[in-house]
Amino acid sequence: MKIMREIMKIIDVVVWHPFFMIPDDIFLKIKYYKKKRKKLDLKNPVLLSEKVQWLKLYDRNPNWPSLVDKYEVRKVVAEAIGEEHLIPIYGVWETFDEIPFDKLPDRFVLKCTHDSGSIIICKDKKTLNIAKARRFFNRRLVHNYYWQRREWVYKNIKPRIIAEKLMVDESGIDLKDYKLYCFNGEPKIINVIFDRFAKENEKAKENFYSPQWECLPMASAGHVSDPSAIEKPECLGQMLDFARKLAAGKIHVRVDFYIVHNHIYFGEFTFYSCGGYECFEPPYWDKTLGDYMVLPKTTP
Repeated sequence: MKIMREIMKIIDVVVWHPFFMIPDDIFLKIKYYKKKRKKLDLKNPVLLSEKVQWLKLYDRNPNWPSLVDKYEVRKVVAEAIGEEHLIPIYGVWETFDEIPFDKLPDRFVLKCTHDSGSIIICKDKKTLNIAKARRFFNRRLVHNYYWQRREWVYKNIKPRIIAEKLMVDESGIDLKDYKLYCFNGEPKIINVIFDRFAKENEKAKENFYSPQWECLPMASAGHVSDPSAIEKPECLGQMLDFARKLAAGKIHVRVDFYIVHNHIYFGEFTFYSCGGYECFEPPYWDKTLGDYMVLPKTTP
């Protein structure tokens, strides 16, 4: 079984990432031009999108991979802000067939620990299509997320599946996602994603705020804003303090939280939000956020 999984990993790289032989720096320059229609300046990066590519290449602290591993990061977060701020889990497994579904509650979330976006939300265990879920996770467990955008922190993470408690806020149906963009240890922008499940086939909404909870004239391309929809959280100050603790010593990281009945739960660390290719509206925000990030004076 292990040999077969290693073979499938090799096939995944060759089939889905045919440019795997290209060095990271060249790959990123090509990818950046394709996404942004401009040359990537790694010698004198100014924009946030440029500096994130710089981080992929040169900010390779060996401690960072454990922070994006959705299971291993729990140890770090528990020590920094307290175990009570972790979403409860039901278990972690190396293969899908190890999951004891008979012992799981009726509602839960399954996600891969080694990548981003491999998630299944189960609201009723009786209606979960086990065969479909197995096919989904078997594909994801052999997929190396690093190759898509050369986000090196994901390259050597051990693939596993984790089951978490399905969380909802006081609305009973939604769970707002508070994404704090931190630069050199200080949160500068708060992106709130909400109404994820309000209507089928509709995109989630989002607002951007300053740390003082001023709604900013800012959006991600393709997303809808609703400035009147979100009230200032009572625990905003505590959330900012948590972000500072977790972002300390890092040039740039996004720290995500959830709030349920005024209690803060850690979501995840993201070192390269959207791979560094986020398209902000108006476009000047790429420069504004880039100004917040202070890189070392010399490239390693």
